[in-house]
Amino acid sequence: MPQMTGKQYKESLKKIHPLIYYMGEKIDNVTTHPAFIPHVNAAALTYEMALAPEFEELCSAKSHLTGEKINRFTHIHQSHDDLIKKVKMLRAIGQQTGSCFQRCVGFDGMNATYSITYDIDKKYGTGYHERFKTFMKMIQGKDLMPSGAMTDPKGDRSLSPSQQKDPDLYVHVVERKKDGIIVSGAKAHITGAVNSHGHLVMPTSAMRAEDKDYAVTFYVPIDAPGLLHIFGRQSNDTRKCECSMDQGNAEYGCVGGEALIVFDKVFVPNEHVFMCGEYDFAGELVERFATFHRQNYGGCKGGLADVLVGAVYALTLAQGTSKASHVKDKLAEMIHLAETIYCCSIACSCQGFQQPAGCYQADPLLANITKLNVTRNVYEVARLAHDITGGLLATMPSEFDLHDPATGKWVDKYMKGVADVPAETRIRLIRLIDAMTCGTALAESMHGAGSPQAQKIMIERRGSLERKKKLAEKLAKIGEQPFFVC
Repeated sequence: MPQMTGKQYKESLKKIHPLIYYMGEKIDNVTTHPAFIPHVNAAALTYEMALAPEFEELCSAKSHLTGEKINRFTHIHQSHDDLIKKVKMLRAIGQQTGSCFQRCVGFDGMNATYSITYDIDKKYGTGYHERFKTFMKMIQGKDLMPSGAMTDPKGDRSLSPSQQKDPDLYVHVVERKKDGIIVSGAKAHITGAVNSHGHLVMPTSAMRAEDKDYAVTFYVPIDAPGLLHIFGRQSNDTRKCECSMDQGNAEYGCVGGEALIVFDKVFVPNEHVFMCGEYDFAGELVERFATFHRQNYGGCKGGLADVLVGAVYALTLAQGTSKASHVKDKLAEMIHLAETIYCCSIACSCQGFQQPAGCYQADPLLANITKLNVTRNVYEVARLAHDITGGLLATMPSEFDLHDPATGKWVDKYMKGVADVPAETRIRLIRLIDAMTCGTALAESMHGAGSPQAQKIMIERRGSLERKKKLAEKLAKIGEQPFFVC
């Protein structure tokens, strides 16, 4: 079964029994609990769109390992065209969900691990790459959704992993056995963690020799013994349990369903271990993963911006402000900002290159430019949306008041804008804008795929300052006898 439907994906989640807690409650089924249903729905749509004729070319691909048609989220990039289609796919899905659809992190982790295992084998004669190819055939054949688990809690940021007072603040190997390894630690705010089939775990930073036990990459099923998931709170998360329009985006939510994953002496068989102690490759793996993940953001956030621009424009029609020149100007600026980040994603894809393993990597400098622009542009798009929407964004009565016999007629009367547009239409649009711009979703644009300083570090490293300095010195005739034309 190379490709699942959305329904089959949901059924597959019912067959596994991970340990999940939320708000002090043990969760038995993420497909039926209101806190998780929107996240499950968003991920399910990635399966449905791969089978839909209008999206099939973007959302599916041909496996270079088996020749089978597969979901693109399980594909290893084989060309510039693959990199570009990835970005276009993410924008298309973002337009349909208005939310995070969660599969990008595991997708990027698999592509980074594919190339790094090849390089490790070349230096050390290990067998990681063939092992990983076998693993990828399994992922593609079953159409599984692995999360990408990279970020550790980190503890004292001034100390390396091995210097921490508590060694479990980074995931690490605690015992090596003949048939595998035992790991402990945690991974923080992992997108899609509770509705994935398993976790691809990667180191979170460059390592030194003394950190070799922390230089570990592996895969574990979500229900592996010793694995525990604590689902994080989100802004307005209790609205999911109200079944009201106050959610804003009831079907798909507003963010990616992040969780803390605890590894309490979890056993990982050798066939699912892809790095173990090769500390000199940890930093490169992180950089390749970050490049892929930062490449994404102009695509997915561009798609979400399309929805937001559409919601704001529809609201101006409902409020009677659509013809105001300053409103038109702000809408044009929102479009400009969204298309700018999308251009960056396309550019870093077009400027990508082939790795020794044969797969393709996006351009690291331009990928970091993409994400740094997202940390600014998305906030500005949200600010403009708030400006146009007005104060009701923060003070609007709830759906319960709209439908209450004592208050409903007043809410309906005074929430109306243009006379022939129902008040409920205006309320629904404002709630969607609220969901997309007023909470966790906006913060994810800042910190997802790394905070701005992480991008600035990579931009400085790859910005070719010395080469640019020489260009200037050449034109300024520095170090030469100046030649003046009179």
